Amino acid sequence: MPKMKTHSGAKKRFKTTGSGKLVRRKRNRNHNLEKKSSKRKRQLAIEGGVSAADAKRINRMLGR
Repeated sequence: MPKMKTHSGAKKRFKTTGSGKLVRRKRNRNHNLEKKSSKRKRQLAIEGGVSAADAKRINRMLGR
């Protein structure tokens, strides 16, 4: 049976921490940044975690 291919979209969007947790970027930080407050942009810059319900599916897409 051939090797499983890594999902290219997931590969670009998620990374794994040293402890094995999945980390993702938050939405709304791409454009129209002039109208967003500094506080909001600062909070969006912090990476968010992935819920346990999604982690299993994402790990499978990443080939883990």
